[in-house]
Amino acid sequence: MEHPAYGLLRPVTDTASVLLCENPGLMTLDGTNTWVLRGPGSDEMVVVDPGPDDRDEHIERLAALGPIPLVLISHRHADHTGGIDRIVDLTGAVVRSVGSGFQRGLGGTLTDGEVIDAAGLKITVMATPGHTADSMSFLVGDAVLTADTILGRGTTVIDSEDGDLGDYLESLRRLHGLGHRRVLPGHGPELDDVVVVSQDYLTHREERLEQVRAALRELGEDATARQVVEHVYTDVDEKLWDAAESSVQAQLDHLRR
Repeated sequence: MEHPAYGLLRPVTDTASVLLCENPGLMTLDGTNTWVLRGPGSDEMVVVDPGPDDRDEHIERLAALGPIPLVLISHRHADHTGGIDRIVDLTGAVVRSVGSGFQRGLGGTLTDGEVIDAAGLKITVMATPGHTADSMSFLVGDAVLTADTILGRGTTVIDSEDGDLGDYLESLRRLHGLGHRRVLPGHGPELDDVVVVSQDYLTHREERLEQVRAALRELGEDATARQVVEHVYTDVDEKLWDAAESSVQAQLDHLRR
């Protein structure tokens, strides 16, 4: 099976499979990737990001796969977290996240560097803030689940509420330092090498920052994010300009600091 494959559990590595939620859109690409992790010989599974709250069939398919004692949340956005209560109702799973509002049961808060022993696997938690303040990645075997920090295609928007470009760049550097691992993203197809992809992301961000610097020289230092978007993002579909405005504001905040 190849991406996208709706409604089908698609194996990607020896220990990670993906169930793609049918919620495609400008911000979700083909939809939200719900990752299902299971070690060799284990009857149990760990789910990463159950998906939104308006796709009951997606959650029911997940619950039917087998025992799910643990759900991990990569970050707070509703297309990843909305289905939490439904999956808990169906499976009784413990849900762990950074934000306490998404936790269910007694698993506690996810912490950077901890190793979770579950479903016959050792899952290492890695804080990768920037897209949002609570963004986490998960290392499993020779792969890393990057959620929205690195996508299967395109680039990541820095959330206007609590995202931070400086944090994001540092997170990309941390991911680059992991060495050659497969990338299992929150949206879009899997990628072969986190070293290559993170370097491409870093290069792209530096190019955008230089474009913003140049725009400020032309528009004036007090230019708004929207003015910069209209000046710089001429190579991007106008339907995405509202989302781009969030990232540009993060770039302006970063440069003005």
